[in-house]
Amino acid sequence: MTGPKADPKTNRVHIVSLGCPKNLVDSEIMLGSLLKDGYVLSEDPTDAETIIVNTCGFIGDAKKESIEKILEMADLKQEGRLNRLVVAGCLTQRYKDELVEGLPEADLFVGSGEFQNIAKILKDSRAGRAEKRFFNLPTYLQESASPRINSQPRHRAYLKISEGCKKRCAFCAIPMIRGNLQSRTQAAIVSEAKLLVAGGVKELIVISHDFTDFGWDLRQRSDEAQESPINLLRALSDESGAEWIRVLYMYPDGATPELIQLMKERDNLVKYFDMPLQHINNDVLKRMNRRMTRQQIEEALDRIRQEIPEATIRTQFIVGFPGETEAEFEELLEFVKSQEFDRVGCFAFSNEENTKADQLPNQVDEATKQKRAERLMKAQREISRRKHKAFVGKVVPVLVEGVSQETDLLLEGRHSQQAPEIDGVTYISSGEAKVGDIVPVKITDSHDYDLVGEIWRE
Repeated sequence: MTGPKADPKTNRVHIVSLGCPKNLVDSEIMLGSLLKDGYVLSEDPTDAETIIVNTCGFIGDAKKESIEKILEMADLKQEGRLNRLVVAGCLTQRYKDELVEGLPEADLFVGSGEFQNIAKILKDSRAGRAEKRFFNLPTYLQESASPRINSQPRHRAYLKISEGCKKRCAFCAIPMIRGNLQSRTQAAIVSEAKLLVAGGVKELIVISHDFTDFGWDLRQRSDEAQESPINLLRALSDESGAEWIRVLYMYPDGATPELIQLMKERDNLVKYFDMPLQHINNDVLKRMNRRMTRQQIEEALDRIRQEIPEATIRTQFIVGFPGETEAEFEELLEFVKSQEFDRVGCFAFSNEENTKADQLPNQVDEATKQKRAERLMKAQREISRRKHKAFVGKVVPVLVEGVSQETDLLLEGRHSQQAPEIDGVTYISSGEAKVGDIVPVKITDSHDYDLVGEIWRE
């Protein structure tokens, strides 16, 4: 991307992106806007004149990480290396008043409704504008013309299809931070997908707060709107040119027979179902304001496994939700053991202010929450070990990511059932391949979460 000639000493910007991939796309849009305006990306924060920390405000640990990173970057100001520190993103949007008052080290505060204007905000600040607070309703929706620089390796990219969420789970602060559901048009999404693939992307990772609600808002406004999860996936499969299309964040009621059949038939739709279930006990699900029962969840899982036996199912659970009894937790634990999910994440409940769960009685103490999380993950680790051992001897397609982070004697990649950053990896101990190649790998060894293999040449 070209733009006005930059002064390498005064126009260097470093971006720290925290939290989920959806936040990362926002950071990429900010970066695209800044590069277009003449800024130069600095990989090293100590070389930057401006640092932007794009924060996460979802749960307690994420908020703590965001504050720590802001203070770490603020130390560079104390040392005289940094002129401008910008705090942006979800934490800023959620705690605008508290952060502005409590973080005098920061120069600008940009909420999730204003990040798209970052170039103008910085330009005005450099020109002497005193305003440091930039907040608006989170109604911005990525447009076809939005500048964006893919920060991921050239062969993969996240494809954000919507903003906000129409559901109101009792534990979740997302609607307060990101607002109600806003879907992009299918045409705009497919157009961006084509551009990404033309630039070298082989794996598109479709992200939103809930894939299954995509297009609902557009269909409410117009009877002619065709946006829906099934139509979008079909169009991406037919038109994008991507070799792998992976969907993240699917509410279980979205695993319809039609969707499962489409994923079964299309080779470029990865047989990977990422469905955060949160719990399985009906009383806990009701308190969570989840809209499915245990029976409905089990029916959805059965549909997937009957039609696509090789499918990978990833889920996550919350333990220690207010009122969760030992018996309710034991029901969840036995469910995890019996279902033998391929991937499981587990979170100890984080009590988020101004959510419905914040007002519920019978809060579970921290020690009990942590103990339950450890027990559940111990059971899942044994399941994962067995499932990975079953791969030994099989040949699977692996997307090569590059030299291993563990040792330069190995290549590192992911087979189609390993999502980047949230799942394990496949180490390649023998054979040659370039970054971005998809090669057959024969699995020779397995670990709890990772696999080891060698490039297979018949």
